[in-house]
Amino acid sequence: MAETQRCTHLLADLSDYLDGDAAAEVCAAIERHLAACEDCRVVVDTLSKTVALYHTLPPPDMPDAAQTRLFAALNLDEFSRLYRQ
Repeated sequence: MAETQRCTHLLADLSDYLDGDAAAEVCAAIERHLAACEDCRVVVDTLSKTVALYHTLPPPDMPDAAQTRLFAALNLDEFSRLYRQ
């Protein structure tokens, strides 16, 4: 398997890996890959830092009309009603 195909396959599970939700075998595979692939280490490190920084920021203000359109586009109408209560 070409290296870029392996990278793409492993990066598909990256969100779960960073959240601690990936299966043990997936984590082990990603960690083995990261040990040998500097490009992916940079991606993982950057994404991890970005998520950490995002969590330090206050939630952004969003106009009600934009929020309504976003929730409708994501099929989150029920969430929208609960969120505004």
